[in-house]
Amino acid sequence: MTSRRRALGALAATLPVSKLAAASKRAPAQGVYARLGIRPLINFQGTMTTIGASKMSDEVNAAMAEASRDYVFLEDVKNAVGERIAKLAGTEAAMVSSGAAGGICVGTCACLTGEDSAKARQLPNLAGMKSEVIIQKRHRNGYDHAVRNTGVKIVDVETREQLAAALGPNTAMMYYLGGTSHDWEWETPIPLAECLKLCKAAGVPVLVDAANMLPPWGNIPKLAATGVDLLAVSGGKHIRGPQSSGILAGRADLIRAAWINSSPNSDSLGRGMKVNREEMIGLWVALERYSKLDFEALDRESARQASFLMEEFRKIGLGVEKLPFDRTRRVHRVKVTWDEAKMGIDIKGVEKQLRDGEPRIVILRSGGKGLEFTCFMNDPGDEKIAARRMKEIFAAAKA
Repeated sequence: MTSRRRALGALAATLPVSKLAAASKRAPAQGVYARLGIRPLINFQGTMTTIGASKMSDEVNAAMAEASRDYVFLEDVKNAVGERIAKLAGTEAAMVSSGAAGGICVGTCACLTGEDSAKARQLPNLAGMKSEVIIQKRHRNGYDHAVRNTGVKIVDVETREQLAAALGPNTAMMYYLGGTSHDWEWETPIPLAECLKLCKAAGVPVLVDAANMLPPWGNIPKLAATGVDLLAVSGGKHIRGPQSSGILAGRADLIRAAWINSSPNSDSLGRGMKVNREEMIGLWVALERYSKLDFEALDRESARQASFLMEEFRKIGLGVEKLPFDRTRRVHRVKVTWDEAKMGIDIKGVEKQLRDGEPRIVILRSGGKGLEFTCFMNDPGDEKIAARRMKEIFAAAKA
């Protein structure tokens, strides 16, 4: 165990960390995508799963390739990597999950079964177990399916009084959506501190979905310091680890229980949420790198790209607006609008030409009125390509 951990630590020490995330190399003209007839995209949508979310660094790719060359006991990797992630997160323990959603699912399983493997084999049959999870009504979202698929009943609450009344002998957990207001108290409508106070008094663990709380990494140890029992984070978005990876961190007993409910245990609900050695190593290497980044410098680069786009779009004659930042992170979004009759092209037409042109560029629609360019994880120079393509599209429309 000691020698293995020393080896893992030595590998991390050799990985260079720059103040700015290194720009990823463009795919070769005759790479794997070209062989399949697929054209890569320039991403102005942000960290969207549908387009791969992010691009892994060369260091992460190299570490995953190295990890794939040897057989190891998966639990050894889980323990060693989890120990390092927990140290960075400020929690007792941690494990690599299959995305944030996988972490939420096996974290819910852990709260239902504890370290009882017989109960883990029984899920989603909840006979003899606690079977309710409390969620604030305003925190309900599509991703809470990761909680619901364990078979639990969701109890919606809207006030402190309703939360207090809902906590009972059948309550297994409270799910809390992190990053839901403009300050760290998360007043929406019952603040996290109040939820923790009530739940701890009732012996009910609180799991925080923190997938929307990066960057910076400092948000995570800050969240852990509040005393949450479990937190889940995506590993494949701003961290730039494997897209199929995530982090579940928190109390040591609940992380042990989550592992019992995970692959490689063949008779667990989480068996299909498999995480192999390559993803574990890849996420660890990505996180070691990510935790040391200069997030202010990253933000300045995104702000520069957004400002460039705004200036260039105004030259075309477009209406330009900088949208508000997210609640717990700074994401630079530029919204553009125009008189479709005057310009001779509508939103769908511009979106289609960006998506089908060369190079392909993907953006977001902005509530049916205009388009959004998200400057969040772009390579330097992407903004110039986007500006050029927009000028070409509108010039052709006018002609």
